[in-house]
Amino acid sequence: MSDPGLACCTPLSGTAMSTEQAEQVAPLLKALADPVRLRLLSLIASSTTGEACVCDLNDAFDLTQATISHHLKVLHSVGLLDREKRGVWVYYAVRPEALTAVAGLFQTASLTPA
Repeated sequence: MSDPGLACCTPLSGTAMSTEQAEQVAPLLKALADPVRLRLLSLIASSTTGEACVCDLNDAFDLTQATISHHLKVLHSVGLLDREKRGVWVYYAVRPEALTAVAGLFQTASLTPA
């Protein structure tokens, strides 16, 4: 028989994200849940110029240009990428503030073993 005065679990510490924050971040995580999009974001982020042309990204995948463009559109629509059209090509750059928001989800004040 358990003691009713004892807590069953360790109390939560720190500050949990708000409903509004969760609603803002969920689409970013959903977009990143696709391996192609995750790799596209990584390729663009690791570019020495800080941006990548869709023409260069096509060569990194065994997918059609239309499929790559669709994935880039999804990343752009959730706010992970900026895009700029130059002539017939579109260049993509990672939005640092969006990556910071996603990375912030995985930072903790302290990692204390349970």
